[in-house]
Amino acid sequence: MFRFIARRLLETIPVLLIIITATFFMIRFVPGGPFTSEKAVSPEIKANLEAHYGLDKPLYQQYFDYLGSLMKGDFGPSFKYPNRTVNEIIADKLPVSLELGLTSLVVALILGITLGVIAAIKRNTWMDYFSSAIAMTGICIPTFVLGPLLVLVFAIHLGWFNASGWYTSYDRVLPAATLGLVYSAYVARLTRGGMLEILNQDYIRTARAKGASEFRVIFRHALRGGLLPVVSFLGPAIAGILTGSFVIETIFQIPGLGREFVNSAFNRDYTLVLGTVILYASLIIVLNLVVDVVQVWLNPKLKFD
Repeated sequence: MFRFIARRLLETIPVLLIIITATFFMIRFVPGGPFTSEKAVSPEIKANLEAHYGLDKPLYQQYFDYLGSLMKGDFGPSFKYPNRTVNEIIADKLPVSLELGLTSLVVALILGITLGVIAAIKRNTWMDYFSSAIAMTGICIPTFVLGPLLVLVFAIHLGWFNASGWYTSYDRVLPAATLGLVYSAYVARLTRGGMLEILNQDYIRTARAKGASEFRVIFRHALRGGLLPVVSFLGPAIAGILTGSFVIETIFQIPGLGREFVNSAFNRDYTLVLGTVILYASLIIVLNLVVDVVQVWLNPKLKFD
């Protein structure tokens, strides 16, 4: 296992290098710059700012300078927040995004697995059709539509929650529900399919023939194998939740890293865009590795290749 993990981590080095290189040059070729604003800046001030941040150097030299700083764990200064570094901004905003992402993932897993198991146990009944209909609805409605709908119903009409902000525990409900409900639909369909396949296996029939209770058959024997498709989906799901938080944080005005990334793209804050992309790419790579390890743990037939 340790060799597998070490090899996968080594494989991430060229992947991250490609991501860093592509992002670095793409953001530099976008029209405008970090010091472009509606209020005109004199050429002298602009030249001094570019010299201060090293933007007056050739592009290839800026690239290698940035790689050198990155090797030291320094994402550089922010161009739009004076006297603040990208490391400080990430340390301040990342916990909010992680809390939103983890809460949304818990919502997706609890609701999705519950609906999927019920649909599989009550196959071809109204409960199966009802669960499948909810799952299909969740798949068809994107977060940027579902979010405003939940705000309209539960914040404006019913007044149960705030329409935006991140101040109390109640403010977490609508953003986490918006992001979690969409992915719970996929989890429900995968759980149903996995459970139906497992429930038709010979060892399940054997367990029932020996007199095992239905609860024991489902939760002791079938659920572990039935969740394998869900575990495989967790990698893309986590990536989708991380990137989906950009939209959710913007809709609900959440002071997280996703919203900061959107603002940095509009502001042409090169270093903050790069730092955020590198961080999210690293998180996705590591979490995909964790998913692969969990898959082998759940299914002993799989091996660490």
